[in-house]
Amino acid sequence: MANKSPSGRRAALLASAVAMLGLLTACGGGDGAASAPSTLPGTAAPATGDRPTDSASASVSPSSSAPGGTTPTASNPQSSPAGTSSRCHTSELRATVGRNNPGAGQENFPIVLTNTSSRTCTVRGYPGAAFVDASGRQLGPDPKRESGSAPTTVKLAPGRSAWAGLTFSNPEVSGAHAATPASLLVTPPDERDHLTVKWTGGQVPVSGNASSVYLMVFSPGTGA
Repeated sequence: MANKSPSGRRAALLASAVAMLGLLTACGGGDGAASAPSTLPGTAAPATGDRPTDSASASVSPSSSAPGGTTPTASNPQSSPAGTSSRCHTSELRATVGRNNPGAGQENFPIVLTNTSSRTCTVRGYPGAAFVDASGRQLGPDPKRESGSAPTTVKLAPGRSAWAGLTFSNPEVSGAHAATPASLLVTPPDERDHLTVKWTGGQVPVSGNASSVYLMVFSPGTGA
């Protein structure tokens, strides 16, 4: 059987999230009361990869920033069983947000992590994520985890990438209260420090009907 193209894989993975979003609505809060801390509550906190913590102690890396821009072209890293490589730390990764692939009233963006280190490392599970305004205050509730896909360990050689879907209903379609974030904070799986990506994707739902934002597990490639 022929392999699916990267865009075909992305469309197939996002389909489950689109189907579930049609059945769910949620109510969210407004802006947070203070600047966003390095560790945020809920799914914006350190994102577990749904595996035991590495036996070696994890170093806490300084937060770093990566403005949005051209999505890395590296793709198709190999998936491997958990435990063959140590996990990627925040300081070894660059975060970007890829091009929107809208459909059926949904906005679908790939969150891309690229290995910028000189060693091979792994990511597994969900990212942590939070939209923030220019003052660093969180907009809307923490994203939820879409449970349709089982986490797999993605091995990233230097320069390789993994992506996780971020999807939500278009506020103009759903009628949710909306805001335009300045940035998206992305926390790699099992890490505490986040990466900051300039948000250029327009308005996002922050409260009211169908305001939930959903995250998917990491898969190999860039989602392009």
